[in-house]
Amino acid sequence: MEIPLFFTPVDYQKINFDPQPYKNRIGNQIRALESDFVEDDLESFDLVLLGVNDDRVSPQNKGCAQAPDEIRKYLYRLFTRTENLKIGDLGNIAVGNQISDTYFALRTTIAKLLRTKVIPIVIGGSVDLTYPIYLGYEDFGRVINLVSIDESIQKIEAGDVSSPDGWLSKIIYRKPNFLFNFSNIGYQTYFTDPDEIKLLNQLYFDVYRLGEIRDKIEEAEPILRNADLLSFNVSAIRHADAPGNGQASPHGFFGEEACQLMRYAGLSSKISCVGFFESNPLFDPHGQTAHLLAQMIWHFLEGFAKRSSDFPDENSEGFIKYIVNSTSPEPDLVFYKCKTTDRWWMQLPVSREKEKELCRHIMVPCSYNDYTCACNNEIPDRWWKAYQKLM
Repeated sequence: MEIPLFFTPVDYQKINFDPQPYKNRIGNQIRALESDFVEDDLESFDLVLLGVNDDRVSPQNKGCAQAPDEIRKYLYRLFTRTENLKIGDLGNIAVGNQISDTYFALRTTIAKLLRTKVIPIVIGGSVDLTYPIYLGYEDFGRVINLVSIDESIQKIEAGDVSSPDGWLSKIIYRKPNFLFNFSNIGYQTYFTDPDEIKLLNQLYFDVYRLGEIRDKIEEAEPILRNADLLSFNVSAIRHADAPGNGQASPHGFFGEEACQLMRYAGLSSKISCVGFFESNPLFDPHGQTAHLLAQMIWHFLEGFAKRSSDFPDENSEGFIKYIVNSTSPEPDLVFYKCKTTDRWWMQLPVSREKEKELCRHIMVPCSYNDYTCACNNEIPDRWWKAYQKLM
């Protein structure tokens, strides 16, 4: 009964939602749990919403703690095409006396939801909440891939840093470490220290500039397909589309692109948690940012409803296997293409011992461009970085 004690139930009057007159609204599909729910109730859901009313570690964006109910105001009113999904809403985590109390509540809740195979959708609060979510995976005992959609790369240095820039450091330097790969999507060069990019490359992590992704947004699909945890900082969206952020800037993803990224995330059969952070109602008087985030969650649900299990193995019949002979000392490159979804994968050569230990990471999602790159006697960057981490 520990988890119910962490939450304040959804207040329908506060979010101004009336179940009538439209039965096909998402709000009528969502079951908001009361304070007397039991943990076994969670097993009946495919996904659950949970808000976090804490912004103490975001001094530049005070007010983002108020975001959860603002997002619900718009999300609950959207019409659904995913009526077969079972969605719950835990309400909001009550703010603890210390930030560590909020972290503990979120960490414990995430670990429980992972064990019950329920997808958490975390809304509101500051981006440092990515850290306790990661700790939930640690408690679950799973080595993960983390993807952050953010306009900048957080400063990476050893030590316990108590600022929003410290959450990534805490994850990377934590021992024992449960992070297999980190990817950033959408960083902007003028907001990012080149030394951070250099360090991430040395760690064989992946970073993708805003322009690089906007030019070929479909190349973001394999990145998101490879993620376990997705952290979305609303600052990655341009101010014109998402003004509700204390650090919003002129450039960033367009709203339509943010929704496309979330649809890719929903389609990924690997993603088991997604968080939306730094939305601030104090800078959002017309609710534009909250409305956009609601639509992004809508697109995630749309993708989730169409998920297909197309993870290949050597004996899969639904795949076409391609072997590209290597002209270098490196092994031949093996690709798989799903016959039904047309999605591509690369197989990494590893020992039997490592194959058992890291079975979730030896098949790397990729694109057709990676295959053509290999055919031109070039080792795809995606393959090379993943291979280096396994050596």
